[in-house]
Amino acid sequence: IDDRDHLGNRRIRAIGELLANELHLGLVKMQKAIRDKLSTISSGLEELMPHDLINSKMITGTILEFFTGGQLSQFMDQTNPLSEVTHKRRLSALGEGGLVKERAGFEVRDVHPTHYGRICPIETPEGQNIGLINTLSTYAKVNELGFIEAPYRKVVDKKVTDEIVYLTATQEEGAVIAPASTVLTNDNVIKEDIIEVRKDGEIILMESSKVELIDLSPRMVVGVAASLIPFLERRKQ
Repeated sequence: IDDRDHLGNRRIRAIGELLANELHLGLVKMQKAIRDKLSTISSGLEELMPHDLINSKMITGTILEFFTGGQLSQFMDQTNPLSEVTHKRRLSALGEGGLVKERAGFEVRDVHPTHYGRICPIETPEGQNIGLINTLSTYAKVNELGFIEAPYRKVVDKKVTDEIVYLTATQEEGAVIAPASTVLTNDNVIKEDIIEVRKDGEIILMESSKVELIDLSPRMVVGVAASLIPFLERRKQ
């Protein structure tokens, strides 16, 4: 609860929510303009038509300004299909209601254990924006509440099932999770008795019989672009 960088305490504000806020501001402006206009009219109220009071430019102007001059508004990178997909999966901690890059400290930019399977630890720009502009991991998705979910396969009595569950960082707490590289038999049963697992952000050794979940894929840790790099684990840069 006290860790503000924990993804259970952070949520994605999608384009729909941001646009709805701007639309609300436009409607409030229009409401004030209508009231001001009504207060100045002393006679002929019966002959008034809606278009005499409503000025739609206040709403259209607000929406146009949001898309053309907003802090998060950008031209899409169309260099190639990969750059286009990557740009669409980008996350920003900057903008209205967000952080200011000049005052953002090291902790907020650092990789957090809850980023595993949710935010790519590799794909972030260098310079002032490092750690503030991120990318969704390959299989991550955002739920209706704005929290990022990571996919896992359920494990029952050491047997890996085909059931896939998407969990938020909060739902994942306390779960014993095996890596996707865990050696399995032909029947999808965990072969070793003692394996490396993740629990509450720590990597520990534990009996395989206690494993509850297993990573969906080794690629789930990184983003779409980074997952295409061959022999990524051996790369120095």
